[in-house]
Amino acid sequence: MAVIFPRWTNLVVPALILLGPPGALASGTFAVWYWFSPEYTDVGYAPDQPVPYSHKLHAGDLGIDCRYCHNGVETSAAAAVPPVDTCMNCHQTVMLESEKLGPIRAAAADPDVSVEWVRVHMVPDYAYFDHSVHIAAGVGCVTCHGRIDQMHVVQQEEPLSMSWCLKCHRNPAPNLRPRSEVTNMTWTAAADPDFDPHAGERFPTPPEHCSGCHR
Repeated sequence: MAVIFPRWTNLVVPALILLGPPGALASGTFAVWYWFSPEYTDVGYAPDQPVPYSHKLHAGDLGIDCRYCHNGVETSAAAAVPPVDTCMNCHQTVMLESEKLGPIRAAAADPDVSVEWVRVHMVPDYAYFDHSVHIAAGVGCVTCHGRIDQMHVVQQEEPLSMSWCLKCHRNPAPNLRPRSEVTNMTWTAAADPDFDPHAGERFPTPPEHCSGCHR
C-alpha cells in the first residue's frame, strides 16, 4: 500500500499534547491583556445622560470656558459637576419652554430633586488623582478628555489606565502648556514656539513610585 502521509506526521499528535496547554494559556493571557485593557473596554464609552447637554454647543460654538461649569478644577481634586443653579444662570432667560430642560428646571425649583448625571471619566477608588495639581502644572483639559468642544455627547477618549498615566509622568513635557491655555482646546506647541515646558517654576518631577497615586 502506498504511503499517504510522510513520517513526520506521526509527531503531530504528541506535539499537540505537549504544546497545546501552554499555547492555550499563552493565547488566553495575551487576549485578556490586550482586549480586556481599558483601551478596549473604556475608550469610546458615551452613556446617555438625563439631559442631552452638548459640549459642542456650549464649550465649542458659544465658547464657554470649562471652568465656568467645572469650577473646582483649579482648587480641588475633583473638577465638580455643576449644580443646576449654574445652568439656570443662562436658562432662566434662554430656552424657557424646552422639554429637554425639564429635569433642570425641576431640580432648580425643588431642593429634593436632583439631576442624576452619569459619570463618564473614572479612575478606580484606590487611585488618587488631583485635578488642581495637573492644571497648575499646565496639563490641558484636552490631554485627558480629548476635544470636548467637538462632542455633542461626551465620550471617553483615553484609557486613563496606569500605563497611560505613567507614560505622561515619565515624559510630561509634550503634555504641558502655558497655564493660561489649559482650557484652550486648540492650543498647540507649534503655534507657540516661545513656550518652554522646562522653564519657569514647575512642580517637581511627577511621581512614578506606587505611593504617588496609591495612598
